[in-house]
Amino acid sequence: MRDRCAHNYHPLPVVVREAAGSWVTDVDGNRYLDCLAAYSALNFGHGHPALLDAAREQLDRLTLTSRAFDHDGLYEFCAELGDLSGKEMVLPMNTGAEAVETAIKVARKWGYEVKGVAADQANIIVAADNFHGRTTTIVSFSTDPDARNNFGPFTPGFTVVPYGAAAAIEAAIDANTVAVLIEPIQGEAGVLVPPTGFLPAVREICTRNNVLFVADEIQSGLGRTGALFACDHENVVPDLYLLGKALGGGIVPVSAVVADADVLGVLKPGQHGSTFGGNPLACAVGRAVVRLLATGEFQERARTLGERLHDGLGELMPMGVTAVRGRGLWAGIDIDPSAGTGRAICERLMRLGVLAKDTHGSTIRLAPPLVITGDEIDWAVSRLAEALRG
Repeated sequence: MRDRCAHNYHPLPVVVREAAGSWVTDVDGNRYLDCLAAYSALNFGHGHPALLDAAREQLDRLTLTSRAFDHDGLYEFCAELGDLSGKEMVLPMNTGAEAVETAIKVARKWGYEVKGVAADQANIIVAADNFHGRTTTIVSFSTDPDARNNFGPFTPGFTVVPYGAAAAIEAAIDANTVAVLIEPIQGEAGVLVPPTGFLPAVREICTRNNVLFVADEIQSGLGRTGALFACDHENVVPDLYLLGKALGGGIVPVSAVVADADVLGVLKPGQHGSTFGGNPLACAVGRAVVRLLATGEFQERARTLGERLHDGLGELMPMGVTAVRGRGLWAGIDIDPSAGTGRAICERLMRLGVLAKDTHGSTIRLAPPLVITGDEIDWAVSRLAEALRG
């Protein structure tokens, strides 16, 4: 049966049947602590009651109209997400990659119509080791061979600079630069946190050069790092937030570009869209997500429990861990090759009842649901210690 599915993923050998909260159960009845949370799409855990209630209520009424007609939740969703984010307008889409593609189009159009860039000359600055999705435009500026090789010809108009190097961004800006697109924390690269002061420097450089600052908060946003946005840790407000994953509550794909009217207002009817973008079910779940985040409870959980997680991981440094990075309930853990590859450690963790994911050979990523308990965090860390012992 597995051979009937295209081999574009290499999953761990576990087949999940059901889940609740921070735990999943496989087809054989084995339970595992989910420490990946679908790359932050399950920030509120599996089957959060408020999100399920919102989805069920909407399923009984209306699921899709397309944007050919309005529905009774669209404008409320946009207003509530905009208020939460401190921005005037919201453009709802479905996947994170669609949000990034949308932002690229918006930035280029803003560059031509507002900044005055010459036709077809717009360029966007991006960071090495980025991960913004896998569409043909996005992989055009990826530096990951797996994402890029044999998918050309590539889309022009992007300049790649080292991540965390504000001076390199400044040097790359020219008269045709319309945006700087970065992840405030690089997730796929191994949960890389940039140097203190980098994000404020990017904000200042963009403002001074009349360039849009686009923050891809698809993984880092909506509570994961202990704040609403990862940018909040340095009091930085970008021109555009790109949101996804957790915005759909683990129930339905929901993404959004959030910005002020002087940026998103460049789009006019017929110039961009999606049949499913902003559909009634997505808006109902998205509004419930906004309500959960508006209390601040989940941001605080990520902050306090994240300290507990990072303290515990720090104690593993003499046991085969060479580095721990991250913020809030998000960690990248570099493994000494003598202890095993990242994949091997994740397979050992699976046998010990913890699900995690490796990246780039020697790094493990942990991103448990924000509903995890302190005792569960301690247990996961103890399982990792056992896995390192082999």
